Amino acid sequence: MRIRTSGVVLTAIALTLVASGCGGGGEEPKTSASAKADGATGKLVIWGDDKRAAALKPFAEKFGSENGVTVEVQAISKDQQTTFVTASQQGSGPDVMIGAHDWIGNLVQNGAIDPVQLTTEQQAGLAPNALKAVTFNGQVFGVPYATESLALIRNTKLAPEAPATIEDLVKSGKKLKADKKASEILCLQVGQNGDAYHSYPLFSSGGGYLFGTNAAGDYDKNDLGVGKPESIAAFEKIRKLGEKGEGALKRSITGENSIATFAAGKCAYLVSGPWAITDAKKANIAYDISPVPAFAGGEPAQPFLGVQSFYVAAKGKNKALAQEFVTNYVTTPDVAVALYQAEPRPPVLTAAFDQVKGTDPDLAKWIEAAKNAAPLPAIPEMATVWDPFGKAEAAVIGGADPKTALTAAAKTISGQIK
Repeated sequence: MRIRTSGVVLTAIALTLVASGCGGGGEEPKTSASAKADGATGKLVIWGDDKRAAALKPFAEKFGSENGVTVEVQAISKDQQTTFVTASQQGSGPDVMIGAHDWIGNLVQNGAIDPVQLTTEQQAGLAPNALKAVTFNGQVFGVPYATESLALIRNTKLAPEAPATIEDLVKSGKKLKADKKASEILCLQVGQNGDAYHSYPLFSSGGGYLFGTNAAGDYDKNDLGVGKPESIAAFEKIRKLGEKGEGALKRSITGENSIATFAAGKCAYLVSGPWAITDAKKANIAYDISPVPAFAGGEPAQPFLGVQSFYVAAKGKNKALAQEFVTNYVTTPDVAVALYQAEPRPPVLTAAFDQVKGTDPDLAKWIEAAKNAAPLPAIPEMATVWDPFGKAEAAVIGGADPKTALTAAAKTISGQIK
């Protein structure tokens, strides 16, 4: 079986969040007596990206004050997973790490994280599919707090209507460019080394897949789709959108400039996630959100579903306090809402979702855009896919032969899978 979710994943999350109605709101984070009774001392170190680090700081300081410890929140801007694993092996890592759920297989394999001790009641307050995403080998390894996936973000001044297909989008974008109303047809980040995450909706719509699934619905490392005929056919379609074809996909569109180009009004269409909305709002761009369009006659354009989570470092110096922080502090509405406000990704905590859903019309649109989302594979083998696949994508967008590029990528990936 291939990665096909038929709308189950994020729709189930949405229905659970809307139906649960746990109430709450405005509740002060509670710290159990256990951490205090343990006589916790020293320093709790938390690593996250820039935005989450900033959002967490006031809550971390309050937690530290309540527990008589110093809490440091440090921003790690690039290569977060690799930096964490390396630091963990060297004994210089944090106590708590914030990151995506698809890291779990690799982190467990490297002995970098411990299971988290969530109570049955705490688990019931989280969207079940998000909880499932952080469950690996039957154990819960992270406290999930937000979901994320890609959508088409549209400048409604330049493009009032959502395109029905990717071909319609390209036609509209080319006209805007010809009329000098835009400088790019589509802002979908590629870069010189490609971007498997951002290209996956088009790849899946073209019929390609990365890993198949077994009878239990788990990803199967032995069914590698890269290099298969259907994946090569998908890359043929992507090549036609590239630099030697329509010019909609370009290596000059990168993670550094894709959102900025859209926010500057130079591109009507942006394929990105909730993290792009802050910049669009700051630039006063009138925008709308809709699913990434599929190829005409193709499969649905299927983005990946990611779940952002808090992890307890296995080699941290203050593991008991780290468990206390992620299980009894992060799972409170105040912290979850603060993280949402720092970057508007749909909250996993029901009580937090209930607080923000009435104030943000974008939430329902993100959920609708992700109805076909496929969970990012958390198997360790996925780590072998990103680089070879991305480089093959970039080469094909530059005009290289899809069969040659993907066959080489498949050989590289297969050689690393044990």
